[in-house]
Amino acid sequence: MKNLKIKFLSSSVLIFLICFSANAQTKKILIAHRGASAYAPEHTIASYRLAIEQGADYVEQDLAVTKDGVLICLHDKTLERTTNVEEVFPDRFREEEKDGKKVKLWYAVDFTLTEIKKLDAGSWFNDKFKNERVPTFAEAIKEIKTKAGIYPELKDPEFYRAKGFDMEKLFIDELKKQSLDKNQNMKTPVIVQSFSETSLKRLAFEFKTKLLLVLLIDKDGKDLLTEDSIIKAKKFASGLGPSKSLVTKEIVDRIHKHGMTITPYTFRSNNLILFKTVCEEMEHYLFKLGVDAVFTDNPDQFPKENRLILQKKKRKVLLC
Repeated sequence: MKNLKIKFLSSSVLIFLICFSANAQTKKILIAHRGASAYAPEHTIASYRLAIEQGADYVEQDLAVTKDGVLICLHDKTLERTTNVEEVFPDRFREEEKDGKKVKLWYAVDFTLTEIKKLDAGSWFNDKFKNERVPTFAEAIKEIKTKAGIYPELKDPEFYRAKGFDMEKLFIDELKKQSLDKNQNMKTPVIVQSFSETSLKRLAFEFKTKLLLVLLIDKDGKDLLTEDSIIKAKKFASGLGPSKSLVTKEIVDRIHKHGMTITPYTFRSNNLILFKTVCEEMEHYLFKLGVDAVFTDNPDQFPKENRLILQKKKRKVLLC
């Protein structure tokens, strides 16, 4: 009887895994790009909260490093675009030449966390978000944990390595503190993304992470979507995240053929060319081209179902 129970349990687990895999392949995934960043200042707690309210499966964090070695959520290497650092620390800039002109830049790595916490990260977007702060990665996890997955990006790891910071180690150490380093928390799955192959390879081979890794590809990276390049990427990554401008049905099928996912970026309501709405644009990529997930500034506009299937079933079309 004991052996029979064990066999039954094993069969049940196997069936569950098969069903789970099938669902994973058909369910389309919504990733809130920098939070609900069309409606709230990017990479603030307000933006993350709104993304969760709008149904995000995952919330994205871009990661930077402070002078005292703390991971913070910030898209740029510098602070002046999304904070009032120029007012609070007017003399703490580096002057560099850009396009033949001298510009002042306030690099996050030149400031301690205490200093960065003095900055207003909300007013640039709208006065109602005044005094929103730049969150640490730990604070972002605390806000999102158990409510959605996290989708952090290791940004510019080579830049920080040159400054003496091991970004990958800082990242893995923080995930260990949060018990998220092995994807054991099913309520808070973790997917890691980066444009840096070196960074993802370190996570895969040096740190031996079990987390899903996604290699990002910019608009000039078409050569990274060839058959040979996909085969090479599969050795350290489980998915590719190309600029949506590169995505065709042929490329989607090619990536899927090798058992990898494809998650294009970025879908924005304020950057439409071929579509009337961002919802229609996402629908095209998700259901016509067949991508697995999308990064969007507009989580509330994510298409709920495939319109064509609804029409065939003669059901009311409620796209967004």
